[in-house]
Amino acid sequence: MPDLTHHARRLRDIADALEAHSEPTGDPLTPHPDTLAVIGNRHIKRGQLNYAVPDILELQRRIRRYNADQDIPHGDIVALALDTWLRAKGYPPDPASTRLDMP
Repeated sequence: MPDLTHHARRLRDIADALEAHSEPTGDPLTPHPDTLAVIGNRHIKRGQLNYAVPDILELQRRIRRYNADQDIPHGDIVALALDTWLRAKGYPPDPASTRLDMP
């Protein structure tokens, strides 16, 4: 009998990738539930993003203002915005990378 473990593993990978995509909610700015769970978990390791962006967009001022209005930390604002945009463009995270039960 042929060994089908490779195919089974590949099917699991495809299923995980499909599961990483959220169903359209009508509002493209709605964060994915996995992202909200990650943001809500303060024990998740965090990394620094450091990119030069056009000053004319006033991103720092707008992030500070949103933080003051909504009491959401600056890093969470950036994470939510980037994750939502990248998912909408077809770039979800690796399904294993957002599992909360990982050490």
